[in-house]
Amino acid sequence: MGNQIIEEAERNAPDILETVEELLPMCDVTCASTFDQARDLLEREVFDMAILDIMGVNGFDLLKLARKKKVLAVMLTSHALSPETTAQAYREGAASYIPKEKMPDIVTYLNDVLEAKERGKDSWWRWFERFGSFYERKFGPDLSKRG
Repeated sequence: MGNQIIEEAERNAPDILETVEELLPMCDVTCASTFDQARDLLEREVFDMAILDIMGVNGFDLLKLARKKKVLAVMLTSHALSPETTAQAYREGAASYIPKEKMPDIVTYLNDVLEAKERGKDSWWRWFERFGSFYERKFGPDLSKRG
């Protein structure tokens, strides 16, 4: 992979930061443990991808900044996981939206995003293939009527 990645997670979730670094040894991962730190890094440095933890609205603020800087942004969440926030991530330009319980497979999902970018395609078609049944089990079969 060899990509420059910034990963942001709140201070109370250092395990997420460590997990991302462990699962992506082929990447140069820069970790930010606060919103301000992540914002400053996104403004100053060049990244291929940003993995943003959604804790409150700050994750979406960082998504806007990442999009402005033309950085692929992947949203990562557990507490904010809902059809509505998934739809919001899609509408606001996230390349993907990964439930934290799917972290063991994050390399696969990030590769999906990078492959879609290389091909000039939208990465969400693969997202629906990978997470459609997960969302149906979690939120019910009428998911397509929400968001």
